[in-house]
Amino acid sequence: MGPSLADRLIENQARIDQLQLEQARLAFEFEQSGQWERGGFNSVIDWLRFNCHITSTVAADLVNVGAHLPRMTETVKAMDSGDIGYAHVKVMARTADAVGPAFDEGQLLGLARESSPGKFHYKCLHYRHSVDAHRFDEDQAQLHERRGLRLSTAEDGCLLISGGLDPVDGAAVRTALEALAKPCGGDDDRTREQRLADSLTEICTNRTRQRVEMQVTASIESLLALVGAPGAEAEFSLPISSKTAQRWACDSSVSRILLQDSVVIDVGRAERTCKGPRRRALEARDKHCKWIGCERPASWCDDHHIVHWLHGGGGELDNQILLCRRHHRMFHEGGWQLIKTDQGRLMAMPPAVNFGFLPIHGEVAAKPPEGRGRG
Repeated sequence: MGPSLADRLIENQARIDQLQLEQARLAFEFEQSGQWERGGFNSVIDWLRFNCHITSTVAADLVNVGAHLPRMTETVKAMDSGDIGYAHVKVMARTADAVGPAFDEGQLLGLARESSPGKFHYKCLHYRHSVDAHRFDEDQAQLHERRGLRLSTAEDGCLLISGGLDPVDGAAVRTALEALAKPCGGDDDRTREQRLADSLTEICTNRTRQRVEMQVTASIESLLALVGAPGAEAEFSLPISSKTAQRWACDSSVSRILLQDSVVIDVGRAERTCKGPRRRALEARDKHCKWIGCERPASWCDDHHIVHWLHGGGGELDNQILLCRRHHRMFHEGGWQLIKTDQGRLMAMPPAVNFGFLPIHGEVAAKPPEGRGRG
């Protein structure tokens, strides 16, 4: 009796993995040789696309794996022994490329052995955050800059929607849609796609302001972006940067959960960071987003702590200001800072100080006033 179907699948995949690894070695060697230039191609990626009939992503991964093989000798041995597959090696190479000298093959190989390739990719993102939270923040900010939504009308009048959102905004949108897209009883014969379409329409036509409820898990170390801390976690999202978690923690419900040996031993009551009379007083004082020239209404704004409560800032109104979502993001992920002068005036300082200052209240100041305080 010959090998079972399961055995044949495993054996074939092992052979395919070995061929892909050899292809990665050859692809990198081919790039270094410069032979691809003879045909007038712009890059080795283009040569591989046209001559090996693969996508640019597959081609780039081959070259990247080949480039990092000298740093992944133990990883190759683990693949040869069947502990991991080429998909793990590909994720390992991407991580090595992202973190540079901080790459720790031994630590990542342990994660690879215990995880599927998809889960390993997720854990590698946490690893990237732990070794360089600042770079991770920048990468997520770049994804946000590539966001886009396209609306067009078909010949029959139907609205066609296409586009892409960064992982953070995507998680927020998906959380809102999924909550309304659940089947409504046993006689709900709508497809999942129809339920999602209906949930989008329901949100857009709902006249009341409905805040999206998302559960985000982050340690204090992650919120403070300490070295070695993983990213925050939320359903429907890849790991979230510490800057984004800090922004959400500005105006949200926060609860304390204590764990010991991965077992929950205490759960505190969820408390909003800005609620009730304090929020009403803040809305009455600011009335709208206080960024100069922005008049987004108070009901659309977040409560921003000038000195974040993680860094000792209090809940008094003098330490809070209303900012719309876009401008709130600028002060966290965007690296802007609020500066309070000795006269109590708030100034917005961009990441590059040579661009000058913008006032939150009043006229534009050409240069920073003397004796400014730093928030």
